[in-house]
Amino acid sequence: MAFENPSREVIKQLLTDNKTIAVVGLSDKPDRTSYMVAEAMQAKGYRIIPVNPNATSILGEKCYPTLLEIDEPVGIVNVFRRSEDIGPIAEQTVQMKHKPNVFWLQLGIVNEEAGQLVAEQGITVIMDRCIKVEDSILLPRK
Repeated sequence: MAFENPSREVIKQLLTDNKTIAVVGLSDKPDRTSYMVAEAMQAKGYRIIPVNPNATSILGEKCYPTLLEIDEPVGIVNVFRRSEDIGPIAEQTVQMKHKPNVFWLQLGIVNEEAGQLVAEQGITVIMDRCIKVEDSILLPRK
C-alpha cells in the first residue's frame, strides 16, 4: 500500500501538541533552507534542537552530532537530508532515549522503507512536506 501523509487536521494537531523539534541536517549557514525554516519555526515559539556533527551551536541552541545524543524529549524529528540518506536517521529515531511523536521529512524527501520502520514503532510519519509551510497554513499568526 502506498504511503499517505496524515490529513491536514491531524497535522495541525501534531504541530499544536509538539513544540520541540530536532532538526537533522540543520545548517549553520543563514542562506540555507534548513536554517531559514528552523529560524522561522523558532520565531513561532517552537524549540529547535539542531542535529549537525560539524557545529556546536546553531540559532543559539546546543548542537548534537546525532539524534542519539539528545537527552530530552523531542516531539518532532524534522529531516533535511537526501532521500537515500534517511535509513540511518530512521534507525536513530526509533533508538532515541525519548521516542518522538513525529518523523517529518521535508519537501522533496521520500523514503518509504524508512517511513515504515518508524511507523512500526508508533511514530507518525510525514514525507515530502515543508513543516514551515504546513505550520503557516494550519496555525497562522493571529
